[in-house]
Amino acid sequence: MHSGILASAVLSISLLTGGVAFAGQVIDHAMGTTEVPDAPLRVITLTNETTEAALALGVTPVGAPQSWYGDPWYPHLGDRLEGTEVLGTELAVNVELVAALEPDLIIGSRKRDEEIYGQLSAIAPTVFIEGLGAWKDNFAFVADVLNREAEGEAALASYEARVAALKDGLGDKVGESLSVVRFVPGQTYLYLKGSFLGHVLADAGFARPPQQDADGLSLAVGRESIPDMDGDRIFWLTYDTGDGKGDAMAEEFLSDPLWSRLSAVKDGKVYEVDDGVWATAGGWFAAQEMLDDLADVYGVELPPAEAASD
Repeated sequence: MHSGILASAVLSISLLTGGVAFAGQVIDHAMGTTEVPDAPLRVITLTNETTEAALALGVTPVGAPQSWYGDPWYPHLGDRLEGTEVLGTELAVNVELVAALEPDLIIGSRKRDEEIYGQLSAIAPTVFIEGLGAWKDNFAFVADVLNREAEGEAALASYEARVAALKDGLGDKVGESLSVVRFVPGQTYLYLKGSFLGHVLADAGFARPPQQDADGLSLAVGRESIPDMDGDRIFWLTYDTGDGKGDAMAEEFLSDPLWSRLSAVKDGKVYEVDDGVWATAGGWFAAQEMLDDLADVYGVELPPAEAASD
């Protein structure tokens, strides 16, 4: 039976029998108030962050935007999105394909999707997170929308347990100042406290260099700001679209004499990390990978990450 016909049949049976599979719950979100099903069967997520949230809660989206790199998903997600339809990118969602998938719930972001909210709402109940960065708040929101609060609490508890284990293992290195620099085509950024990675580093108790100890996501800088990139340790990442321009930007900075004078560089405490994990994925699984990276650098053993199973 076609999935849309099956969903309609289940809805009719639920209403006639008093079942709760499609009973509605009212959700306050970034665009207003929307009634959504209690147990959605066909969920679409429109950001990498909400995709990771759904997966960690035991829900595999029927459609999602492709990852910023990967074929088509981030390597750190493995085969968790096998069978999920690619809906374009976060910045260019294929609305026609969204409609063709006949979802009963769409989860997006005001920052990314505000202009197409009306089109999406005409297809299925649609709710939006506000923006990016505060990933734990957004995760809790998705858990509420999917009516999987218990699974959400368990998944966040697993994250917090790993954070606690990392802190315990740091010893006298607790509170070290970590600098994070990102190179993209044509621009270089210092990452701030309000970014996804900023939240994870703060959870783990790390300090940030003065120029990065600020609210917001990132700060665009030039080579004259290289002295501001110093810290007890430096983590750098590169986003490259395949034309080599991101890598060229990284090389421009890393070969600058000012870079070689940084104390972290002199001490050999500089680490290249994955751009998807630290910057663009922004979700539950990326947070676990970040903790793993930090644990590897500091020689700390962490308990396994535990997400909900479908």
